[in-house]
Amino acid sequence: MHKTGHIGAALLMYSPIGLLLLLFGFDELAVFGGVGMIALATLPDCDHQLPIIAHRGPTHSIVFALLLGALLGVTGFVFGEAVAGVSATILATFAFGIGVLAVLSHLLADCITPMGVRPLWPLSRWHYSANIVRAKNPIANYLFLALGIASVTAALAFAAVV
Repeated sequence: MHKTGHIGAALLMYSPIGLLLLLFGFDELAVFGGVGMIALATLPDCDHQLPIIAHRGPTHSIVFALLLGALLGVTGFVFGEAVAGVSATILATFAFGIGVLAVLSHLLADCITPMGVRPLWPLSRWHYSANIVRAKNPIANYLFLALGIASVTAALAFAAVV
């Protein structure tokens, strides 16, 4: 997928979590998570800029998701209450989850393309591709974006009336 598709997939995956956060009064954390998901949606594609790493190699794996989550979790723990007004442990856990979820949303979006992903790298060479649409398909990319925006909009509307 391209940037628009990955942002849409990230929003689609995050909207139920954002809704729960809004319903329980964690408005700032909900916004923080949504911004984080958008900012990290295309991070696995940093491999385009790294000549020694193959595209959809290590950065397109669960290991990368866990490493990013751990890095964000440590950062969240260090900054704790100063950032979101919650305890360091809660922010660390939340940041870990956002990091993992952002990469997993990227992997899921790339799974529908012919190139697919090897999500279990380096433990396995297993490759998965649903081979539904090409990554450059503008209809698929904008459909993901539209679905993501619609799901976030629905979550915000529901939280506002409850």
